[in-house]
Formats: sequence, C-alpha cells, structure tokens
Amino acid sequence: MKVTATKYLEIKQARHEGGYRLRLLFNDGTERVVDFEPFLRKAKNPETTQFRALKKFKCFRVEHGDLMWGDFEMLFPIADLHAGRI
Repeated sequence: MKVTATKYLEIKQARHEGGYRLRLLFNDGTERVVDFEPFLRKAKNPETTQFRALKKFKCFRVEHGDLMWGDFEMLFPIADLHAGRI
C-alpha cells in the first residue's frame, strides 16, 4: 500500500450501508464496504457484544481518522479496515 500526498492513512468518512456494513472512505481515495457482522457474532467480550444491538452499532464516529464506537470500546487498526478485513 502506498499513500501519496499524506503521511498517515486515515478514514475521512464512514456511512452506514445497512445491517452491520459501513462504507469507509480513506484519505488515499480507497473506498471499501466492511461487514462487521461476522466479527460481532463471534465476539465474547461484553464491551464488544453490546454493539450487536443495531441501534448501538449505528452510533459510530470518525475521530482523528479512526473509526470508533463509544469511549474506545470498539475500534480497529486502520490498515485492516483499509484491506477490508477485521
């Protein structure tokens, strides 16, 4: 992966696409739809499983280029999201 014109890979925008899917736009122009449902179904940690409730899942935000939920209860490495794997 080569990022031009910027030093760090960041998420610029995240949009809910239905279910547990989010469309992510990165600062290198890459756009990717990531489905979080398989991850959430396998999760065992209560801090993560709370986001199985779709209403809570949809309360994500992009802060300083990171995608996160709650007070850092759920977030993922940018490189993994960029590659479409979690």
